[in-house]
Amino acid sequence: MIRRVNHIAIAVPDLELASESYRRLGVEVSEPQELPEHGVRVSFLEFDNLKLELVEALGDASPIQRFMEKNPGGGMHHVCFEVEALDTVATTLRESGMRVLGSGETKIGAHGNPVIFVHPADLFGVLTEFEEVAEAR
Repeated sequence: MIRRVNHIAIAVPDLELASESYRRLGVEVSEPQELPEHGVRVSFLEFDNLKLELVEALGDASPIQRFMEKNPGGGMHHVCFEVEALDTVATTLRESGMRVLGSGETKIGAHGNPVIFVHPADLFGVLTEFEEVAEAR
């Protein structure tokens, strides 16, 4: 079911400041992207073995804003796993008693693929995203 880790997300109070900090360390940082449906702005740091996603709240109603109120300096927000058939994964999660967040329906994520999130209490304290990716990279 799970093929690989796609990315680890880090919530940040200031996307430009965080991006510049990583650029100074020689990391290539993508251009910021607004995702109003998710209430966030994101940029990606590309490494050979993994991506890091920098996530900033897009307004006070953002789920990231609530995280930032508890963690003003930022911190690890979620882990994203690639899966092939998201509907099958969602069914398995629900049948296992795990809570798919929001309406339970998929949304389109930053990579243009369908995603869902599972409540952190159901996966050992880690907010977990599942992203449907048609082919392994």
